[in-house]
Amino acid sequence: MGLSPMKELVLEAQKGHYAVGAFNCNNMEIVQAIVAAAEIENSPVIIQASQGAIKYAGIHYITGLTKLAAESVKIPVALHLDHGTSFEQCIECIRSGFTSVMIDGSKHDLQSNIELTRRVVEIARLFGVSVEGELGKIGGTEDDIVVSEREALFTDPLEAERFCKETEIDALAVAIGTAHGQYKGIPKLDFERLREIKKKVSTPLVLHGSSGVPEEAIREAISIGVSKVNIDTNIREAFTEAARQVIIDNPKEIDPRKMLGPAREAAIEVIREKIKIFGSSGKA
Repeated sequence: MGLSPMKELVLEAQKGHYAVGAFNCNNMEIVQAIVAAAEIENSPVIIQASQGAIKYAGIHYITGLTKLAAESVKIPVALHLDHGTSFEQCIECIRSGFTSVMIDGSKHDLQSNIELTRRVVEIARLFGVSVEGELGKIGGTEDDIVVSEREALFTDPLEAERFCKETEIDALAVAIGTAHGQYKGIPKLDFERLREIKKKVSTPLVLHGSSGVPEEAIREAISIGVSKVNIDTNIREAFTEAARQVIIDNPKEIDPRKMLGPAREAAIEVIREKIKIFGSSGKA
């Protein structure tokens, strides 16, 4: 089918009151797992690559693998840059064939974030590429932040309204209590804040750091208005555990296919489970 713009996928999700899963890839087996799971579930899907994944696999390998995978199925597949931190990196991904980029200007003040994000949007529009922006700070689970400081990092609904209006982004990543990495406890999401943001903006909303968030919390966030949900850590956990088990059971095994094959199958099952939770099964 070929690669699709992310914008089309999240707008359909917004209309249909479900969310599209955005799953991080790091190698060929995970790309295969993402597409295989989505195809089984007949679901649209977003394959995304972080800066770490691009550094590890190489931007042309990531693009080539994903394009090949998308061409082998009849479901919509988008290729997205996750947490791009510079204008130059976003442009490099656009040139390489990504159909969507995220410019994460959340470390800047509001005006600087708007200006940076707007620059990316202006270029991306010329190539039909979607753009995700971020407002508020989505930290890591290792961050030692007290409650009052934590809430200060959350997305402000009024700022979100201005940000979306002035940047014209296609999707907005919001900070409402999720974090990247493995959670030490159960995350508590600020659903009231999410409702206020949704009242202020019509832009599809994105939930980052969703691995480890309880299923009922994910479903509630989607019911309020989240249209894209990011998953990375859960895939890594399943993938590495399956590969590790092969080595434990067969310590003399030297065939990487016998390690990575089961790892790929484990990833497929996790991704299928997430797709069902997001409500995108049968929506391709």
